[in-house]
Amino acid sequence: MGYGDFIETSKTGDGGIDGIINEDKLGLDKIYIQAKRYGENKVREKDIRNFIGAMSGDTQKGVFVTTSSFDSGAIKKASDAHHTIILIDGIKLVDLMHQYNVGLQIKATYEVKELDMDFFEEA
Repeated sequence: MGYGDFIETSKTGDGGIDGIINEDKLGLDKIYIQAKRYGENKVREKDIRNFIGAMSGDTQKGVFVTTSSFDSGAIKKASDAHHTIILIDGIKLVDLMHQYNVGLQIKATYEVKELDMDFFEEA
């Protein structure tokens, strides 16, 4: 998406942060990432509150990604936070994956041709 490096944090002891994106190629600003792989469960306010706590002091920007959705409490908590938190639900995640060709394979491409009328004009 045009950002700098992505650093995955260790699975244990990550303090509620799953990864860090350098907002720019030099790594001057950081964006924290939290991801939840849920089927039916929704991300709740408590999850957003914990994420905000993990962000405190280090950054003001975060992205919370889930394969499911966010309940109304989580959405409100994220919008009311002093941090900038972008919420990406399963539908938006699939859209972004499609847009940036993440986890996808191109099966076929088609060449569309158009008649060049200039070719047939007399000089």
